[in-house]
Amino acid sequence: MKRYVKPKKSLGQHFLTDMEIARKIADTLSLYKNVPVIEVGPGTGVLTRFLIEGGYRLKVIELDRESVEYLNDNFPQLRGNIIEGDFLKTDLAKLFGPEFCVIGNYPYNISSQIFFKVLEYKDMIPCCSGMIQKEVAERLAAAPGSKTYGILSVLIQAWYDVEYLFTVSEKVFNPPPKVKSAVIRMTRNGKTELGCNETLFKRVVKTAFNQRRKTMRNSLKGILVPGAAILSDKIMDLRPEQLSVEQFVKLAADIEEYVS
Repeated sequence: MKRYVKPKKSLGQHFLTDMEIARKIADTLSLYKNVPVIEVGPGTGVLTRFLIEGGYRLKVIELDRESVEYLNDNFPQLRGNIIEGDFLKTDLAKLFGPEFCVIGNYPYNISSQIFFKVLEYKDMIPCCSGMIQKEVAERLAAAPGSKTYGILSVLIQAWYDVEYLFTVSEKVFNPPPKVKSAVIRMTRNGKTELGCNETLFKRVVKTAFNQRRKTMRNSLKGILVPGAAILSDKIMDLRPEQLSVEQFVKLAADIEEYVS
């Protein structure tokens, strides 16, 4: 059996060493025992072990060849369910579909990209949970008015209820990261549609927060026809961090006729 996997900086690998924390992360999916699970970046299987013990129908996807060999050697019950590949480039619907949960101790260098990938499959993913950099977790769960409230907050919260569950010390990893970590859980909010053009919604959110010090009027006027009546609305006096998700949705619906 392969006994050791060297953490690779290029892959953002920091292997969790605290078994109790791994157990608590696995438990974040306890309400979804009957839903298949994809674990992202299992590494040496610290979290994998508890997902198997929990009886989940599990597939894991791992980019690191050394980790794949380790998992094959040490988790014979996963044979045929260990996928060597890049989660960000994988057609997730082909792995399970039509419904599955996503979990992982996510590589910090691609965690935001992972959540945007989850959004692409939001109608198939009722729950996504796991451990990420504390700063990203705070951003995901941030409320309007917060300095950490931004693009990721609004786009994720449009479709998911986000819970910041607990903070994790950097001391329980090999090697220790330079930042604290946190465990979050995202649960689908039941919406099947936003009530506006989804592509325009994303454009409005990104345009506004890319110039977050400006008012909505000044940041959005570049995508609207000159003299658009909507520019005189009171909401245009606000800065993006002052708008709720619902206000962004309504704004996207209201400006559609004025988009240049």
